[in-house]
Amino acid sequence: MTIDRQPDGAAAAFPALDDVAQDYVAMRTAMVASQLRTNAVSDARVISAMASVPRERFVSADRAAFAYRDALLSLGGGRFANLPIATGRLLTEARLLATDRVLLIGAATGYTAAVLARIVAAVVAVEVDPALVARARAALAGEDRVTIVEAPLEVGHLEGGPYDVLMIDGAVERIPEALVAQVGVGGRVVGGLVDQGVTRLSAGRRSAGGFAMMDFADIECCVLPGFATPPKFTF
Repeated sequence: MTIDRQPDGAAAAFPALDDVAQDYVAMRTAMVASQLRTNAVSDARVISAMASVPRERFVSADRAAFAYRDALLSLGGGRFANLPIATGRLLTEARLLATDRVLLIGAATGYTAAVLARIVAAVVAVEVDPALVARARAALAGEDRVTIVEAPLEVGHLEGGPYDVLMIDGAVERIPEALVAQVGVGGRVVGGLVDQGVTRLSAGRRSAGGFAMMDFADIECCVLPGFATPPKFTF
């Protein structure tokens, strides 16, 4: 183990980071400065969480060097990690509270669940791909605020509701009523919506009388499986 030495010869309190670890810290710092702070990610708790969670641990080793790029990142099997800016804007717009219970749709390898766990009380993260579920559970081992559920994304996890927040970490063509019904009255919903091939970030609330979403940013985000609008029958 390498130990830093102070001018008086006393050992430093912490071991020095190796060059690779320092590179990732630098990339994470650059992501916060150039992608988040400049693009309306204004919640200090979101910035702090995304600055502390090592995103490189949630991708395969051969893609770790690209973990902080402002681009979709392949996870294999046709799935992608969302752009940091898309995730950051959704987290900010969710107006998270320390007491919130969050239903996260599209857990992928667990990165966003790890970020949420630094802000809210509990996260139920749903993922349909068994390989991604296994990777998320391994990456989040010991994180008692997160429960990974293997299930179709469009089904959610009714047994854990009602939730204070529904976050869809990606874009879908429609938000099924079955998911909205798992949010308590007054609960917040954030996610990406696909509109004629364009992805837009949207937010809304569930009220006693209904539910509606409003777009707040045109930002590229990954499209999640299982939400395609059934084709209309024509004669």
